[in-house]
Amino acid sequence: MCVGNKNGLLLPQATTDQELLHIRNCLPDSVVVQRVDERLSALGNCIACNDYVSLIHTDLDRETEELVADVLGVEVFRQTIAGNILVGSYCQFTNRGGLVHPHTSIEDLDELSSLLQVPLVAGTVNRGSEVIGAGLVVNDWTAFCGLDTTATELSVIESVFKLRDAQPSNIVNEMRASLIDTMS
Repeated sequence: MCVGNKNGLLLPQATTDQELLHIRNCLPDSVVVQRVDERLSALGNCIACNDYVSLIHTDLDRETEELVADVLGVEVFRQTIAGNILVGSYCQFTNRGGLVHPHTSIEDLDELSSLLQVPLVAGTVNRGSEVIGAGLVVNDWTAFCGLDTTATELSVIESVFKLRDAQPSNIVNEMRASLIDTMS
């Protein structure tokens, strides 16, 4: 439903005033929160971004493209991932790396990596699911995957996003401990 980075958060037009106010109150003042009047309202499926670059659905309105650039502070490219127009569904990338649809060609992988200026790997989540966005939430220091994600998939995710190099804070350590307790 939404998409964002360190600079801003884009919400669909269906977001109520109360929800918008609550979200604004929960985020720092430096993060711009904006509703988008776009017929393709599942913004997280139509837009993928990090703090510098955004890939968008080829059919998004020009006004939406400008909002993405302005609110998120990114360079915007209309793109497909392995022929799929739902770029937010078929890839996830951060400032450190990215995972894309497993059928992405080597040429497309190189082109995307050049556009995004991060290393990319074609892969899956949740025991072979090609819908990366449905099974992976990731930022520069941690990732959350679906329960069915295999050890091999986790290893690829940790490697491409350079999560082993990230220095977790106390909050992350507490989250990990509570998640492990919950899973036990």
